[in-house]
Amino acid sequence: MAIHPDPALHCLLVTLCSLKPRLFPLLPFLLWTLLSCDLRGAAQGPGEWTPWGSWSRCSSSCGRGVSVRRRQCVRLPGEELCWGDSHEYRVCQLPDCPPGTTPFRDLQCSLYNGHPVLDTQKTYQWVPFHGAPNVCDLNCLAEGHAFYHSFGRVLDGTPCTPGTQGLCVAGRCLSAGCDGILGSGTLEDRCGLCGGANDSCLFVQRVFRDAGAFAGFWNVTLIPEGARHIRVAQRSHNHLALVTRGGHYVLNGDGVLSPPGTYEAAGTRVVYTRSAGPEETLQATGPTSQELLLQVLLREPNPGVHFEFWLPRERYGPFQAQVQALGWPLRQPQPREVEPQPAETPVVPEAIPARVASLPPDPCGPCPDSRGRAHRLLHYCGSDFVFQARVLGRHRQAQETRYEVRVLLIYKSRTPLRTREYVWAPGHCPCPPLAPHREYLLAARRLVSPDGTQDRLLLPHAGYARLWSPAEDSRVRLAARRCPV
Repeated sequence: MAIHPDPALHCLLVTLCSLKPRLFPLLPFLLWTLLSCDLRGAAQGPGEWTPWGSWSRCSSSCGRGVSVRRRQCVRLPGEELCWGDSHEYRVCQLPDCPPGTTPFRDLQCSLYNGHPVLDTQKTYQWVPFHGAPNVCDLNCLAEGHAFYHSFGRVLDGTPCTPGTQGLCVAGRCLSAGCDGILGSGTLEDRCGLCGGANDSCLFVQRVFRDAGAFAGFWNVTLIPEGARHIRVAQRSHNHLALVTRGGHYVLNGDGVLSPPGTYEAAGTRVVYTRSAGPEETLQATGPTSQELLLQVLLREPNPGVHFEFWLPRERYGPFQAQVQALGWPLRQPQPREVEPQPAETPVVPEAIPARVASLPPDPCGPCPDSRGRAHRLLHYCGSDFVFQARVLGRHRQAQETRYEVRVLLIYKSRTPLRTREYVWAPGHCPCPPLAPHREYLLAARRLVSPDGTQDRLLLPHAGYARLWSPAEDSRVRLAARRCPV
């Protein structure tokens, strides 16, 4: 007679067998596993990850190297493998290596000096060879000979090529994101925050159109301290000029035109271009360490000097006061998604916040209960789009609410989605409500107006919107397999 053990007990036994070398530190996780096994029953979803372990020691004793941490996948018989990586690598930066230190790749090649290779008794002296296709193989050139040999992969933390930032990990050349994690792809936002959403700074964008009553230098704007991603452009036979706080001309001053090139000013590099046609640009990444004054040297009527930069929110007030003292009108900050005015219409200078500010919650009634597997299946199968998104901003109108979201991961899509989308919900108090700066799993429908002028993503009333979590991710992937074809 076959014996059928209790499913929860069987689940716990499988977990114990896979983790017994680390049993005691993981007792809280095992208790959670027992409870989740009992609740999941026979669900055939993916396994679950254990918490990340600690970071290893740096692979190098000086300079740049890599550190690794690991986690384990715990799954029942019949469950899928866990989604994601079992290893994560980050860059570790130690003090620079002393002068004359043998480079890491050279050291690895030298380990084979004097040892027979290539099925012969001949021995060679080996040095790195950088002309092979795979830069993360240990390709070594036999000194005095016209051939190289590949000894397999280089050790983790070896630079891909000399002078570059990429490091080899598990045979792949990876670059670190701003978070230091190799291969993460995480970038700084326009405010200089790693992985940020551009909501801690303001986007200042203007057009200076004064024609001027005489030829000579005219003040265009102050570029404040802390400005980032500065861009200036004009198309005419006039010339842009840049002046430091001390009155020194960085570009096109003192009666001498500067050649195109890169200039140092206010702690940043300014790239100045001047094409064969009447076009000039200034670009700088920033942040600026002090104020700069932008001028234009008028030789003919001014068709407009376009300039823009990103400024920390706390610096916008002093900047506004300085500009107003110069007699330049300023509008109040407008939402970033305001439509640009036509080029032929004079543009009033404005400062535009990168995001709509978070609104305090309004007193709205409770929403209907939308939990449960049946609700998830209904909306997943009946929707046009299912995706993970971060809410960047919210704008409430009389009859609807509009959310600006960044799409992070797409589970289902009838038509392509952009990185940034608007999601519309009916009513001033939508159900379920979405909180700015939180990540959700959303099921939306496509709504096209009869005349074709509007094409929207609609989040239905009492629709599917759950805070994203690994568990919710597993459930929505399981729901995808339950929809009728």
